[in-house]
Amino acid sequence: MKTLITVLLTLAVVLLLVEGYVYSGAFDVAADRPHGAFVQWLVQTTRERSIAVHAKDIAVPPLDAPMLIAQGAAEYAQMCAGCHLAPGVEDNEFRQGLYPPAPELAKGADAQPAQQFWIVKHGIKMSAMPAWGVTHDDETIWSIVAFLEKLPTPISGTALPNTWAAGISSSPATGSTPAA
Repeated sequence: MKTLITVLLTLAVVLLLVEGYVYSGAFDVAADRPHGAFVQWLVQTTRERSIAVHAKDIAVPPLDAPMLIAQGAAEYAQMCAGCHLAPGVEDNEFRQGLYPPAPELAKGADAQPAQQFWIVKHGIKMSAMPAWGVTHDDETIWSIVAFLEKLPTPISGTALPNTWAAGISSSPATGSTPAA
């Protein structure tokens, strides 16, 4: 019984200290100041493990159909290129203020297709990555994943520069027209 009381009191003190830290405002949430090493590790590890666990049972459909890839390129130009760039698109001011920084997917993606699907569909909290599954169906999201799987390799048979110019130049996130 004495051990239980000690554990409960210790837990109460820890919770009060955490609450005091949170309410003190000492934790800097400014996007222009990176996290310390421990918080960076904690956030990155939590994100990677969460995505891996939630995506593990997602069945990946065939992603090599040229029309699916072309549809994904058009969707990517509209929804993704402002933050993640695209082949032939220069970096922009909008990306400079993002923390954590958005991965430059034009250079290729590290995640597996099921993980990419989960990320696009559900988004990532506190990262500016929206949950596109709220407004887009699974087929559309898979088309984006099909396109991501082809990056950074140029895709023959698709008019990517025109897709970028049409989609990105009208995007408020970029602030400029991409190079074609």
